[in-house]
Amino acid sequence: MGGGQRNVLGGPLGSCSEKPMTGFFRDGCCNTSDEDFGSHTVCVLLTAEFLEFSKAHGNDLSTPRPEFGFPGLRPGDRWCLCAARWREALHAGRAPRVVLNATNEAALLIVGLDDLKRHAVDLN
Repeated sequence: MGGGQRNVLGGPLGSCSEKPMTGFFRDGCCNTSDEDFGSHTVCVLLTAEFLEFSKAHGNDLSTPRPEFGFPGLRPGDRWCLCAARWREALHAGRAPRVVLNATNEAALLIVGLDDLKRHAVDLN
């Protein structure tokens, strides 16, 4: 499980969400691998604003898709988001908040730690 992947702060990768079950591997964590082309590595706290932004940009996360075992997401849910999608939302001023201890260090290949920290829910 997870193969000891690390978060952006250098610690062990924490759980993002099991309700709904998230992650590329649907293991509750933002684990990644070479097969995860989207880099589903940023653990976010979803907002209505971001869900609307995402839907308008062709990635509808709010509509349930039972055929894919996808419950449809609501504001307040935590989810492993593609790092490039988070970056796109950041540039549009719509980035959702980030849970750093559950965000995979692999996200740093795509987004900057300073940007993530500015949106963190778990930094004092």
